[in-house]
Amino acid sequence: MIAKNFEQVHRHIVGAAERVGRDPGDVRLVAVTKEHDTDTIAEGLRAGAKVLGENKIQDAQGKIETLGHDGMEWHFIGHLQKNKVKFIFDLFDLIHSVDSAALAEAIHEKAQARGTCMPILLQVNVSGEASKFGMDPDDAPEVIHRLASLEGVKIKGLMTIPPFDADPEKSRPYYVRLRELRDSCAKLAFPNVSLDELSMGMSNDYEVAIEEGATLVRVGTALFGPRPSTK
Repeated sequence: MIAKNFEQVHRHIVGAAERVGRDPGDVRLVAVTKEHDTDTIAEGLRAGAKVLGENKIQDAQGKIETLGHDGMEWHFIGHLQKNKVKFIFDLFDLIHSVDSAALAEAIHEKAQARGTCMPILLQVNVSGEASKFGMDPDDAPEVIHRLASLEGVKIKGLMTIPPFDADPEKSRPYYVRLRELRDSCAKLAFPNVSLDELSMGMSNDYEVAIEEGATLVRVGTALFGPRPSTK
């Protein structure tokens, strides 16, 4: 079943990209493994998963210890608390959810102490929802400028989570806004910053996200089925 789900999602990724003249190879699937056990994740790996997304440090630690890093990437996609920053370096290849300059600076400090650099995406609250994490879109250029000189982090792009709606078209305006924000920030040509990545789109709306420029789509339910806690 999982293998068939992966085939279907990949077909939809290709179709969405081709509809707008994009190269499907420019879109990476982040298989969201939240709450799923290692046997289920291993089945996803056999089905072709290359990038796995986790949203809790404590859950990711055991899974990564068991499954390793060979031939795959682990991305952190949940809310990251400052007191958990010290754990991310041995676990993750990319942090999608850096929602403030202060958090980025905390990552930078820990990275510097380790002599390394952590690739990050800046989470932007394009919907303005009080319940969502992320910086105000209007603040993003200033934040990027503030962080550009930090050697412990490397800004690779932007991420957002729109309000959930069963109609994927309702997500489109938020994805358009994130892409336009990325494009306007890219024109400012901040040194040591690349804004190639747009992390947007989940199981219900990833095709719309791809049509609007997503390079990373975070898909869980469409691949693995409902999470155990929601069954």
